[in-house]
Amino acid sequence: MAYEHLTVERPADQIALVKFNRPARANALHYAHIAEIEDVALSFRDDADTRVVIFSGTGKHFSSGADLKEVGGERQAPFVLRRRRNRIGERAIRALCEMDQITIAAWNGAAMGGGACIATALDLRIGSDDCFMQYPEIDLGMNLMWQSLPLCIHLVGPARAKRLVIGGERVFAPTLLQWGVLDECVPRAELLPRALALAATYAAKPPIPAQMIKRSVNALLWGGDRATMHMDADQNLLTRIPDLD
Repeated sequence: MAYEHLTVERPADQIALVKFNRPARANALHYAHIAEIEDVALSFRDDADTRVVIFSGTGKHFSSGADLKEVGGERQAPFVLRRRRNRIGERAIRALCEMDQITIAAWNGAAMGGGACIATALDLRIGSDDCFMQYPEIDLGMNLMWQSLPLCIHLVGPARAKRLVIGGERVFAPTLLQWGVLDECVPRAELLPRALALAATYAAKPPIPAQMIKRSVNALLWGGDRATMHMDADQNLLTRIPDLD
């Protein structure tokens, strides 16, 4: 499939590189872009050759989060349809989490809101030394959605998750590394080369046990998350849109 808002490259055998490709909007995520992310994640389901998939952003930033310019236009649609469309993010995150391949974030610049959700949904994260993370939803009067609150908690623990999601703190590369959000931090010029080197290490592992171990770890970690977070899209929609048609 040809994509409008992302690119898929094959920089090496058994390795794919997916790049978000809206640099003029800091890779902000609107509905069509998120739908492409879901589609590309699902496209690897029947791919027996690719063992590692790297995700990164074209330009300065990984992703600045949801494109709020799209929200106003959604109000013209029936509320029942808005409710369904509002779950596109959680579908994309689920598709990323359930990929059999090992996934790596080559995290350049900002990962904010939905961009941070994507980064935390991947298996490993290498950050450039100018990368940062923020969940700005709180200051917009919204909850964090995409069923991604547990992903943050699993990485940093409950107190730091509250600082990030309730406090809306912007956290930079050294702290992200200290907190365990980043597995490695490298200069910007070394980001993709280091991500490719790490990808080559994991691509060289026997794929069946590697993928089985990944799924087992995720099942142990995320067992109750969806049951707890099943209403977060509705909560977000109701905070943003007061009229219920």
